[in-house]
Amino acid sequence: MEIDLIFKIAAMGIIISILNQVLIRSGRDEQATMTTLAGLVVVLMMLAQKIAELFDLVKRLFDF
Repeated sequence: MEIDLIFKIAAMGIIISILNQVLIRSGRDEQATMTTLAGLVVVLMMLAQKIAELFDLVKRLFDF
């Protein structure tokens, strides 16, 4: 597994949490929620790509 993926996910989490706190403090709760959801979707898409690559690797390994 690539260590870069872990660092990218951690960086996204830190950036989104800081942005979330800034938006909440300024009274924009709805934008904070949308920003958090957008960050979650981006991270899930990154993970979905890696999971698809894993399934392709297993498929090639067993020659299905």
